[in-house]
Amino acid sequence: MSERIAHAELQSKVMTADEAAQFINNGDNVGMSGFTGAGYPKALPTAIANKAKEAHERGEEFAINVFTGASTAPDCDGVMAEANAINYRTPYNSDPGLRGQFNDGTARYQDIHLSHLGLQVEQGFFGDFQVAIIEAVRITEEGHIVPSSAVGNNVEYINAADKVIVEVNEWQSLDLEGMHDVYKVPNLPNRTPIPIQNPGDRIGTTYIPVDSSKIVAVVKTNAPDRNAPFKPLDETSKQIAGHFLDLLEGEVRAGRLAYDQYIMQSGVGNVPNAVMNGLLDSKFENIQAYTEVIQDGMIDLIDAGKMTVASATSFALSPEYADKMNDEAARYRESIVLRPQQISNHPEVIRRVGLIATNGMIEADIYGNINSTNVTGSKVMNGIGGSGDFTRNAFISSFISPSQAKDGAISAIVPFASHIDHTEHDAMVIITEYGYADLRGTAPRDRVKKMISIAHPDYRPLLEEYYERATKAGNALHTPHDLATAFQFHTNFLEKGDMRG
Repeated sequence: MSERIAHAELQSKVMTADEAAQFINNGDNVGMSGFTGAGYPKALPTAIANKAKEAHERGEEFAINVFTGASTAPDCDGVMAEANAINYRTPYNSDPGLRGQFNDGTARYQDIHLSHLGLQVEQGFFGDFQVAIIEAVRITEEGHIVPSSAVGNNVEYINAADKVIVEVNEWQSLDLEGMHDVYKVPNLPNRTPIPIQNPGDRIGTTYIPVDSSKIVAVVKTNAPDRNAPFKPLDETSKQIAGHFLDLLEGEVRAGRLAYDQYIMQSGVGNVPNAVMNGLLDSKFENIQAYTEVIQDGMIDLIDAGKMTVASATSFALSPEYADKMNDEAARYRESIVLRPQQISNHPEVIRRVGLIATNGMIEADIYGNINSTNVTGSKVMNGIGGSGDFTRNAFISSFISPSQAKDGAISAIVPFASHIDHTEHDAMVIITEYGYADLRGTAPRDRVKKMISIAHPDYRPLLEEYYERATKAGNALHTPHDLATAFQFHTNFLEKGDMRG
């Protein structure tokens, strides 16, 4: 009997992806595994895309509603978008082709806090789920699923779906088994406290319990995750990392943090990865992470003995580090815990462990409101992801970004954020290559000077001019705005291609 498919009855359900795609019909709600380019199905998306193309050639409608943990990859979201096979998508997307369909109205997108979606699925907000497609390392003798490199919303999709299709990916290391900690939050109204006091606490099983009779197809694959390399560290990223470390050192001096008490959450990307690189040579030891994704920088911290435990729901590794994880998963599972995202992003646990959250942004305004999702207010990029879960509930919430983009045509610090995902009530510290603005304990007008100080020098006079105009506009002075020109940076960019006009 196959080690990868150890359940005797399910051996007989092995088929091709094209055969398995026959279980998926137009209009279906389909829950898929996958979170930030890891653990997503590799074969079924192409089979679904081909089925959609064939239906469209016959003049028939075919599009499905796709639910995942977070972003997937070109061979998942990308191929289905190219085939116009997606009608509705949630909770997060990074595929440029599908993003274009959201912005031209071809497809619909709902941006949802990552910790919220599982509960909304359980409560029937979206109606019935016809199919769940889940990538696995293997299927156990009892018919349970050992997830691969992401857990995401797999538990909720499996429980909600009428039918389950399992992709058993032989590229994923069998040694990932034992890294997962699958805990099911009790259904309302019978919820109980989640028994996690420390990031490394294990409270569940190493597999997802499944009624094997729901599994209608098993598809064998052998393909890597979407593992994009991180860009080499540039001077701007190093400067931002340095200012973040200055923030941490300030917390130590204030008695709010010790060198062996740092618990981190980090968003995904080159700048957050640079921050972790900066921690390698810092005074901080026994670092722990309670976060969404494990990036290269965390692996380096583990290897250096700087990080003792990292709890997440997924990996987001470069190709080199993904291979390393596959080769050494047995060692890394001593330090890494992969959980369902209802647990990894749960406000109760985030608040309890007292972590310091660090996330990226599109822009911040002079009063500390943050836009994470929409360029010039209406053009969606990727989504809020889990940043809202962590920002509102962290001990300290910080946002990091270069001060400008597109060769200076866009400023990350603006008079009024064109879309607000994180309000001034939640954002505490904003960091660019010019320093950090600590907004804690400040009224709105007290924040302006701090925010302008971390803007790019080209934009500082424009921001000062706006604030002076806003205070003279005759409006209330609690949060002064001149609504006639509050979005002039954005209208300049739309009309002239440069926020400076």
